[in-house]
Amino acid sequence: MKHCFYNETVGFFYNNSRKELTTYWRTKDVLVVALGLTVSVIVLLTNLLVITAIIINRRFHYPIYYLLGNLAAADLFAGIAYMFLMFHTGPRTAELSLKTWFIRQSLLDTSLTASVVNLLAIAVERHQTVFTMQLHSKMSNQRVTILIFCIWVTALLLGLIPSYGWHCLCALEKCSSMAPLYSRSYLTFWAISNLVIFLIMVVVYTHIFIYVKRKMMRMSKHTNFHPRYKETMISLVKTVTIILSAFVICWTPGQVVLLLDGLGCKSCNVLAVEKYVLLLAEINSLINAIVYSYRDNEMRSTFRRILCFLCYRNSKYTPTAVKLNAADRRTLSQNGHFTVDSSI
Repeated sequence: MKHCFYNETVGFFYNNSRKELTTYWRTKDVLVVALGLTVSVIVLLTNLLVITAIIINRRFHYPIYYLLGNLAAADLFAGIAYMFLMFHTGPRTAELSLKTWFIRQSLLDTSLTASVVNLLAIAVERHQTVFTMQLHSKMSNQRVTILIFCIWVTALLLGLIPSYGWHCLCALEKCSSMAPLYSRSYLTFWAISNLVIFLIMVVVYTHIFIYVKRKMMRMSKHTNFHPRYKETMISLVKTVTIILSAFVICWTPGQVVLLLDGLGCKSCNVLAVEKYVLLLAEINSLINAIVYSYRDNEMRSTFRRILCFLCYRNSKYTPTAVKLNAADRRTLSQNGHFTVDSSI
């Protein structure tokens, strides 16, 4: 019968994994916390701005923007989780109970998983719309709601599994170095799952990239294509390139480090880089807001209205009373309804 160590301290498991547990604030710890809190605050503010814009502007009430709003919610949650980590790290780690430690890690795992899975859902949605020559998919609100629900269920399952059994409290020899209460097999599973999602995203966006490039080559041989359509295509190629580059830079190092730790690599000094790769993954939550939202002209216009709200509070300003600018008039469709000029 296995002996479990449910009554031991966090320090006991850190000593078992030979992970340093400081009792005082070092300069490095202060810098990491200061940088982490700064990134968290920026992530919270930018993604809150995205969510507000999608709620108040009816032109964003389409499936892709609901997914963008959910991505912003996941990244907002990631900012909160990372901020919670910053308030419970360094010398404070030794003071944590096992339950609080698991909560700290589960918040991170759930939020980051939700963000990654949501990125995959957006990639699939963009693939569908690009290849059917549509600006927005015909997915119903009910299907979008179900998809968002499935994203969060998946994230919660992956985030909470260690707390409910997939840990090493009853098998100290299987404890991870980076997360001393987690089983190495869980880290391997989590890293491989995210890498699979990453590969699917690469395939999807590469397919989009190749399709758009071929489309542009065919367009260059004809003069009957509207310049606006070609401009949208070029913008789409740029967006796809930024998406893939940001995702590779921010996520690959962390997944590789987790996988090495999960596989029990003794010669790999994973502890030396763990805080930095985690911060890099968190920065992706900021980049998501920029790439998926700020490149949209209508979204930027809504941001300006939100940020300038205090300037208009004493006037009779309402969004419907503002005169349409040239960009808005160009996006009017023949039936008189707005279509969103999106480069996502």
